[in-house]
Amino acid sequence: MAMFTGWLSAWQQGLAGFAGFAWPWAWALVPLPLLARWLLPPRRGSAAALRVPWMERLDAVGGAALRARPHAAWWLPALAWLLLCAAAARPQQWGQAHAPPLQVRQMLLAVDLSGSMNETDMRLGTQVVDRLTAAKAVIADFLERRAGDRVGLLVFGQRAYMLTPLTLDRASVRSQLRDSVAGLAGRETALGDAIGLAVKRLREQPEGQRVLVLLTDGVNTAGVLDPVKAAELARAEGVRVHAIAFGGGAANPTLFGIQVPLAQSGEDVDEDTLRQVAQTTGGRFFHARDTEELAGIYAELDRLEPVSVAAEPVRPRVERYAWPLAAALVLALAAWPLGRRGA
Repeated sequence: MAMFTGWLSAWQQGLAGFAGFAWPWAWALVPLPLLARWLLPPRRGSAAALRVPWMERLDAVGGAALRARPHAAWWLPALAWLLLCAAAARPQQWGQAHAPPLQVRQMLLAVDLSGSMNETDMRLGTQVVDRLTAAKAVIADFLERRAGDRVGLLVFGQRAYMLTPLTLDRASVRSQLRDSVAGLAGRETALGDAIGLAVKRLREQPEGQRVLVLLTDGVNTAGVLDPVKAAELARAEGVRVHAIAFGGGAANPTLFGIQVPLAQSGEDVDEDTLRQVAQTTGGRFFHARDTEELAGIYAELDRLEPVSVAAEPVRPRVERYAWPLAAALVLALAAWPLGRRGA
């Protein structure tokens, strides 16, 4: 009784989740065998190959079982054909509903790879590291929280290059960021060209929230595009730029307990230009002098550019044609010996 109750409950749940047929026109094939029987010429009878005097008595004994169940030879193939038509119609069932994250940002990360990013004046935990290593650690943590965004990676030095196009695959962005080294794009800083390239790539995307997060530790010393002009282009294309000035020698080494100033790279951060770029595009300007401040800035960007918005629940359709197809095969195998005996 418990088994029957469980089977009945499963059957009811299956009916409740039934989503319909993908190809309902396949049901029009149901009368095809009847039409073939009606339109095709009847089969001619064949003469007996052997006649013996006791054939009538043998037929009376052996054919009694067949005459006792005359319908078995046709209802099994008919039911098998009906199930084949049901399989051809592709019955479908509703799957489990789930709410995918809504894509709310088209975000490019622009990272400065000029020579000054090799300066070893950042503290990461208990170690003193160069600026690029510190930035990588903070940006990798930031990427973990951007589920639902399409994120790309742009690097710049003397020239600007697109390393990773906008993608939902954040793991590939982290991998490209991890393999980047200072000086890869040249020793100078083409700040304006980096903004211009970012605008070009973002405007090719569907309209929405287009965001550029720009991190640099220097001033514009290369390239053909002025950063302020590039910011005006970004504003025209609806790209919001958050500019981060990074560096400041917060972790100078010590000698006998006395801090020793590091040699400067000859470049100070151009805060005025970065602030003007951010204000022109509706973004924010930040200055991080150590990794803690940088981590706090990226946490603030999470608040300014939220991603915790869910789309409408989606219920996928699951194909169930295999069930009637398997049943039709079983019935066809069961009807085959009956057809041979009745022949």
